[in-house]
Amino acid sequence: MTIPCIALLGRKDEPTDAVEEYCHYLAAALQDQGIRMELHRVSWQYLGWRTALQELRLQALKWRGIWVLVQYTALSWSERGFPHRVLRVLKILKDSGARVAIVFHDVEPYPGTRLIDSVRRFDQIHTMRRALALTDRTVFTVPPDRLSWLPTATPQAIFIPVGPNLPIPHMTQVSFSQNGMPTIGVFGITNGESGARETEIIVKAVQFATRTIGKLRLSIFGRHGDLRKAELREGLGNLPVELSVAGVMEPDQIVEKLSVCDVLLFVRGHISSRRGSAIAGIASGLAVIAYSGSETAVPITEAGVVLVSPDHPDDLNAALVRVLSDQSYRMDLATRSLAVYKKHLAWPAIAARFGTFLNTH
Repeated sequence: MTIPCIALLGRKDEPTDAVEEYCHYLAAALQDQGIRMELHRVSWQYLGWRTALQELRLQALKWRGIWVLVQYTALSWSERGFPHRVLRVLKILKDSGARVAIVFHDVEPYPGTRLIDSVRRFDQIHTMRRALALTDRTVFTVPPDRLSWLPTATPQAIFIPVGPNLPIPHMTQVSFSQNGMPTIGVFGITNGESGARETEIIVKAVQFATRTIGKLRLSIFGRHGDLRKAELREGLGNLPVELSVAGVMEPDQIVEKLSVCDVLLFVRGHISSRRGSAIAGIASGLAVIAYSGSETAVPITEAGVVLVSPDHPDDLNAALVRVLSDQSYRMDLATRSLAVYKKHLAWPAIAARFGTFLNTH
């Protein structure tokens, strides 16, 4: 017998929607658990909230007794990150008799020091706490004990990390670049001022590494990567660096890019079990160098991840040189990454965790 369930999404992100991709990969993996998951959207950005909620009420009449997994990011339910209307979505689902779970892809409120940031942060915390009372299960993509706003007693909370939104080969093996030139991979750069800071960190780390190792290849690809080409060329122009820069690519092309890297450099904030681009590196059997933070916990800390503090840039530079120059160390990190991926971060493992409660009656 096949059990139906629904993944309910809000606004579609552009040019790529990581949450939608997550749902497609999860749906495929759930088939082996005897679960058929369909994707639906609350298209409030096109229809307006009144019409979108009216449509949801009609749809939800068919979902009585069925699990509905509401996918939460603050911007999927609000243009400016004030997501309180998702509470109306949850209430409609509960009133219809659906079994409701919320999957938190954003697990903390947004930072910022302006007045508007404080108001937005209050709205997000209020929304997330109220959502706990309106759902039968709450799925966090990082361990709940790492969250600053979560009540200590939250019996319905479940930790399920995200997987790589990529067609990772089932028989992935540890491999290094074949032409003798160490290759550093960077999968995605943040937009705006944050991206400028990340680019500066990458340039300084590569500059440092070339002084010890010599010729390197730097491969940057993924969202917003192509926007930083000029800054990268300016910062690395006089160094023995073979630079490759690309933007959004097809998933199989990203897998190919990762397959020829020796290390993934992740400086887009703190690494955690909800950061799909970092998990893509782990899934590809790479050593990963990343910043640690409040969300950094198992299973990420068990993988081949070298954790450094964002407050000590010299540590990142030294870690990069050691990973690239010490093959046995790099091999050990890569082996650990693959082991953690297969046990915790591969889609079959993730689907099995979802199946535990989706199969309950």
